[in-house]
Amino acid sequence: MTDRPALRSQRLNQITHAPHAELDALVKAHAPFDSRESFARFVVAQYLFQAELQALYNAPQLIAIVPDLAQRCRAEQARQDLADLDTEVPPAVPGALRNPSLGEAMGWIFVSEGSKLGAAFLIKRAVALELSDSFGARHLGEPAGGRAEGWKQFTRILDGLALSAEEEAAAERGAVAAFERFTALLKYAYATDTALV
Repeated sequence: MTDRPALRSQRLNQITHAPHAELDALVKAHAPFDSRESFARFVVAQYLFQAELQALYNAPQLIAIVPDLAQRCRAEQARQDLADLDTEVPPAVPGALRNPSLGEAMGWIFVSEGSKLGAAFLIKRAVALELSDSFGARHLGEPAGGRAEGWKQFTRILDGLALSAEEEAAAERGAVAAFERFTALLKYAYATDTALV
């Protein structure tokens, strides 16, 4: 058995390795950067995921832990990207997260915040489609204060949080569930019968 890393953020990285790799492979398979049409479907998945997490980003008990949490949400940027790409805002997909515990919520936010690091590579590819952080790919833009700094601040708070063994397990379940949910939303967005435009 491998040693469990001391830091919670590292443990969450470790246990989400498999679903993360699966999601990366699925994104590549759908080739979002081959055309604006394909990219628009990718943004649909991003919007659905961020919209589902909006309640967490605005939850007072979570803002008490992560003071700039509300500003970190990208649902609005993704919605504007859909408008830029002449794509309708999709209706919510059944199965969204409901009333998570503290640990579970932090696991989901961990995945959402971590995706901003990967977005640094994605936005470079979006440029080839003549998209940018001010048109069509806003949700991939660099957060205020920088990606690395924002991530360090978040993981510092996450790693310093006192959680019970039960909440610790909930955080791990939440992080894995977040990857699984985004994977499901991506499949939905690229389903051929999903009329988006």
